[in-house]
Amino acid sequence: MREEMINLTLWQLGAAYVFILILLAIVRWRKIPREKQILIATIRMTLQLLIVGYILMLLFDNPHPLLTILIVAIMVAFSVRNISSRVRGELGKPLKRAILISMVAGSVVSLLYFNFIVIQLSPWYDPQYFIPIAGMIIGNSMTGVTLGVQTLLDGMNDQRQKVEAALMLGASPQAATKKWVNRAFDSAILPTINKMVGMGIVFLPGMMTGQILAGASPFIAVEYQIAILLGIIGAVSLTVILFVNLAYKVFFNERSQLLHNAMNGKS
Repeated sequence: MREEMINLTLWQLGAAYVFILILLAIVRWRKIPREKQILIATIRMTLQLLIVGYILMLLFDNPHPLLTILIVAIMVAFSVRNISSRVRGELGKPLKRAILISMVAGSVVSLLYFNFIVIQLSPWYDPQYFIPIAGMIIGNSMTGVTLGVQTLLDGMNDQRQKVEAALMLGASPQAATKKWVNRAFDSAILPTINKMVGMGIVFLPGMMTGQILAGASPFIAVEYQIAILLGIIGAVSLTVILFVNLAYKVFFNERSQLLHNAMNGKS
């Protein structure tokens, strides 16, 4: 088995950008107006990863708990911002607050449990483990909450008459919105479940592939991948259930009446 990872030269890395040229050629051929977005996305991806690479090199050489906490806080802040920007329409402060609370609580609790109990990381702030694991947990939680937000908003806005009818029949806000809350939770966790079903047969996940390329034993890579995927599904589940149980209340006033503008929680 190969002991060392193959280092890419600048020419080899540049050769990978041929795939972007292929994509650009296809969208131009099909007259799909995506060239600008593809170029911007490629440039941003390259610059962001280069910057992150240099930052991680500095952190690995100079580990400090405050720096690790700062990086994780920045990750959470950007994830909350991305959720708000990816949802159709403008969110009000109550919904943004629900997103922030659920992302912070769900991601941090899951991350700490995984690092302290599952892999028993020592020292606990070791950036070589803490930050990549945090990125996977926070990133997947962000995707789950984004799907949950959009599904809940669509359900509450499109089916408000059914919710009002349930309220008129004496149902509580929790009971009247149960169907849409459950649908939001289900749509949020479904991509992760589908990923679990196809893992190992349809595709090899990124973490496992990275460890194998770095020379780790496939069995060690498998153990880590199973652990992190279980951590991810737990983090997504916890984050989304926190969000939906906070968010449905935003659609009602203190008298349990459905607000007129369900998108921003204002009457």
